[in-house]
Amino acid sequence: MSIASSSPAVVVPGHYWQWRNQSIFYVKAGKKQRDRPPLLMVHGFGASTDHWRKNLAGLQENFEVWAIDLLGFGRSAKPDSVYSGDLWRDQLHDFIAEVIGQPALVVGNSLGGYACLCVAADYGEVVAGAILINSAGPFSRNFPEKQPNSFQKVIRSLLLSPIISYGIFQFVRRRSAIRKTLEKVYLDRSAVTEQLVEDIYRPSCDRGAVKVFASVFKSPKGETVDALLQKCNCPLLTIWGEGDPWMKTRERGENFRKYYVNLQEHYLSAGHCPHDEVPDQVNALITDWVNTL
Repeated sequence: MSIASSSPAVVVPGHYWQWRNQSIFYVKAGKKQRDRPPLLMVHGFGASTDHWRKNLAGLQENFEVWAIDLLGFGRSAKPDSVYSGDLWRDQLHDFIAEVIGQPALVVGNSLGGYACLCVAADYGEVVAGAILINSAGPFSRNFPEKQPNSFQKVIRSLLLSPIISYGIFQFVRRRSAIRKTLEKVYLDRSAVTEQLVEDIYRPSCDRGAVKVFASVFKSPKGETVDALLQKCNCPLLTIWGEGDPWMKTRERGENFRKYYVNLQEHYLSAGHCPHDEVPDQVNALITDWVNTL
């Protein structure tokens, strides 16, 4: 198994690693650098290692670059399980310790950013630094503890229904629906290619994918971002696509700075996935930041 990069002349070989009796897919490009730690790239919800192909191609000359499919996504196994930040945190920790073999710079987009923050906060010994790109996750002040009202309980019960969640999944996994969603979260619609749509569609056909999709509605709430930041003790770079319709990036950036003063941040003219939409800019920011460490 292999994935093509943005350059047709470059093919990144894929491999499988057994973790908790489940197959985990990953790719590796570039060679070990004496003066730079390796990079480990972690995708967002519904994406996979394929989403990093432009970054693998652009960074492999200067870094040893790894990308991994989280359990439940991409080419990794999709067991009927409880999916959470803690699960993916443990997966990333074990992968760095067992496969990469040295502390890594973790790079995550959206849900992958939250997973990277979790491993940086709780397993700092395997993390040389964190690069969070439009990183997801709640701040405590935005999620006060309160009991759901009757209407919210009804909606949640419907979403937890296997029949309802299956119907929603079948609707949103259509190629036309995937393209429509991507065109809303990318500022540059020309970046939404047939290849990108296919990369997201393909894993949705795997056995178990519908249960992974439904799990988002019943997963236990993870630790808040502010609590995780207060446990971190590593260099941190945040990159924000300002045109992201799913999050108020300036407000989130301010919250990150509030709880983690020692960070660098950059705002780009892009949507939710700047690493794929403006890869050259993101690759340059990563390289320049690592050179300052």
